[in-house]
Amino acid sequence: MGEDTWAAVAGDFADGAYASVKGRVRTLVMHRQLLEHLPAPPASVLDVGGGAGHQSFPLARAGYDVTLLDSSAAMLGKARQRLGQLPEAVRQRVTLVKADGADADEAVGGRRFDAVLCHGVLGYLERPDPVLDQVCRCAAPGGLVSVMTGNAEAAAVRPAMEGRWEDALEAFDARSEVGVLGLPTHAGTVAELGESLRRRGVAPVEWYGVWLFVDWLDLSGAGPGLAETERVAAVEFEAGRRDPYRRLSRVFHFVGRRT
Repeated sequence: MGEDTWAAVAGDFADGAYASVKGRVRTLVMHRQLLEHLPAPPASVLDVGGGAGHQSFPLARAGYDVTLLDSSAAMLGKARQRLGQLPEAVRQRVTLVKADGADADEAVGGRRFDAVLCHGVLGYLERPDPVLDQVCRCAAPGGLVSVMTGNAEAAAVRPAMEGRWEDALEAFDARSEVGVLGLPTHAGTVAELGESLRRRGVAPVEWYGVWLFVDWLDLSGAGPGLAETERVAAVEFEAGRRDPYRRLSRVFHFVGRRT
């Protein structure tokens, strides 16, 4: 993804998609999933393609040392705006770096991190391998690697639930679609990503589903309040770690450890 492309959708992404019920639930669910595997703070976290910091800033609040790397000046601008609203102690734990994910190792000066996140990035890339190489390289020995991407095995669920039957039929064998931001996205499978990580010296630890029930429901408009959103997230968290539910989720979260 180029910077100009992200500049055109930065507002919708940071202020719209993540502010929606689906966006808030995704953040809450993945935060809880991460905390099950992360070392204790103040461990270091690199967020590759971290956008406006929706996933990594809560980690900074929890005491982690966060480096957010993104290629888009517009997205980093959103990150700075959001960072400015956080307490000074939290801001001191966050470093923003402008660089492409394929250049992450050089951009962070060869530093190795206790955890490296790459969430919602690979699906926007025609060639994800260079970024995945860097994600694994930047993890310290024993460090966590966390990747979230589209689930190709459940691609027909959402169009079928929306009554788009022709789209659903085509989706059974599809690996790409136009996403919620109007941009082309690509999906993969848990098995494929697991093998890609193994080849790069990362042993699979666990995988979770993300976005199941909230992806099927019309939650437009104001949506539920914070308390109800947390209850929704609790259900999604349980679904995301149980079969057969997790296999039907639109995206999946894969956690591995650098060997």
